Amino acid sequence: MCEGKPMADSGAYLKVENLTKKFGDFTALKDISLEIFEGEFVCFLGPSGCGKTTLLRAIAGLDIQTHGRVEQAGLDISGLPPSERNFGIVFQSYALFPNLTVNRNVAYGLENRKTPKPKIDAKVTELLQLVGLPEQGQKYPAQLSGGQQQRVALARALATSPGLLLLDEPLSALDAKVRARLRHEIKDLQLKVGVTTIMVTHDQEEALTMADRIVVMNEGIIEQVGTPEDIYSRPESPFVADFVGTMNFLTGTAAGNGNVKLDGVELAAIGATDSAADGNPITICIRPEDIVTRGVTKDTDNAVPAVVETLEFLGSFYRVTLHTQGPERTEFRADFSINLMRDLDFFEGGNVVVSLPADHIRVYGEAVTHSDEAV
Repeated sequence: MCEGKPMADSGAYLKVENLTKKFGDFTALKDISLEIFEGEFVCFLGPSGCGKTTLLRAIAGLDIQTHGRVEQAGLDISGLPPSERNFGIVFQSYALFPNLTVNRNVAYGLENRKTPKPKIDAKVTELLQLVGLPEQGQKYPAQLSGGQQQRVALARALATSPGLLLLDEPLSALDAKVRARLRHEIKDLQLKVGVTTIMVTHDQEEALTMADRIVVMNEGIIEQVGTPEDIYSRPESPFVADFVGTMNFLTGTAAGNGNVKLDGVELAAIGATDSAADGNPITICIRPEDIVTRGVTKDTDNAVPAVVETLEFLGSFYRVTLHTQGPERTEFRADFSINLMRDLDFFEGGNVVVSLPADHIRVYGEAVTHSDEAV
């Protein structure tokens, strides 16, 4: 996992302070504050309509905020038009000029700045080499694949050496294999150039593999900011737990001393608080891959006797649906590797014992409404 780049004594390169954006009676962004540091790769992650693209466009000046402040490199840019802000942008649709060659597309921003032609030619050659298209300069966009067009769009965005690179769902129009390849190429390119980058995505895999930090958004607010490992392993809200990865949401009760009960079985839960009164309902969360079965007996810490309901083969692992053996018959899922399953005597209807490790359990005191499947 990538770790965040900023040092403790470094100042933020981009600051968003108390930013609100309204469209008529609808509030798309609600008092957003955020700091991004020089050289970081930050992903805005969330479902459709959560405000992530609106926030990107407010930073770019394409949708001016209703109130609040945006500061870049110590300069208040809140009221500046896009043409006076220091950024390059790449859209989902590439937005290349179809009547211009690749060379002319990449050179467009430099030509507008009246850069001398020899410098333009040198920069275009350098950038096309950097994005792996050194021989494509005389072609037109229609002659290129979708992945090649997106590389050209990246080269064009970088041509003016912007301080900030903005990527608005740049890979969503591409097929899965091209997306997987390009996300590594974009990350490598960002590291080589060292440009501070913000990418909007609804794809959790993109965010987890590319970002130094992830900003998870929901209904116009920021739910959590953290490294990919923080977001995945230590979700601070039920929304983050549900949206990123696959999570079991189990109804239990508080048992005091930081413990919880699941269908009558008392479990230790590191990080659980005593804020809920003993016996009050709570939500217990654990990821399927964190459930353990090898070597587990009824005497193992946090052991839960269960019954196997279904076995679902998913290629590299089995997803096993189980239910507890108490009166509530609480259903949950566990993911076990192919190699492990070869050693287990699991069959539908069979009795097993699994462990829910205390350090992998998250507990939320509120009722949780969650999707059947993470986006």
